[in-house]
Amino acid sequence: MNIRHSLLAFLLLGASLCQASIEPAQLTQIQKSVEQLVQRQTAGLPGKVSFTMGAIDARLNLPACPALEAFMPPGARLWGRANVGVRCSGSNPWTIYVPVSVKVLSDVVVAARALVQGRSIVEGDVMLQEADLGQLPGAVVTDLGQALGRIVTMSLAPGQPLRQDYLRSPPAVQQGQSVTLRVQGTGFRVSAAGKAVSNAAEGQVAQVRTPSGRTINGIARFGAIVDIQ
Repeated sequence: MNIRHSLLAFLLLGASLCQASIEPAQLTQIQKSVEQLVQRQTAGLPGKVSFTMGAIDARLNLPACPALEAFMPPGARLWGRANVGVRCSGSNPWTIYVPVSVKVLSDVVVAARALVQGRSIVEGDVMLQEADLGQLPGAVVTDLGQALGRIVTMSLAPGQPLRQDYLRSPPAVQQGQSVTLRVQGTGFRVSAAGKAVSNAAEGQVAQVRTPSGRTINGIARFGAIVDIQ
């Protein structure tokens, strides 16, 4: 954000303003309200969170306010560079925006070597590396367990962070594979052989053809098992 845009961020929304500049006590209240909002909003983020607050123009003409409210603009996320709104309601309403820079240092999963599209990830393919989540796109993978055994949907260069949308689950059953059809309930379990007609990931619907030629649907489970509901 350049200097001009930083100054524009401090424009007030409100028509009735007094002539006095911000009192030191009010400036402190604004800073405290922003700090409390950032701490509250980032409490659940992974890793180590730190933030810096941009300068507030003390020359702004703001009427005294008994109760300030800090808020996030709709659709904004509180990491990286962001603006926190502070508003005062009542007879002399006003709103300002305070720039903040939030750094979230966390371990993220990155490719340890070049990964080819369609490859199933095994140990040694990925590793943990500390990075600032505010500088990365959303939905990055932060746990090795979320990556191992998954299939990459695009080729990745060494050091490139893995995202959830770069991964898909391997099929629990594959087309043409012999599977076990399983029906179970209170006090009983029945199983039979079948052949998968389609690929299906864990929890997805799989089509299976029985030896008699009948095609039935069930829920795919790892281990070449299809549960019939």
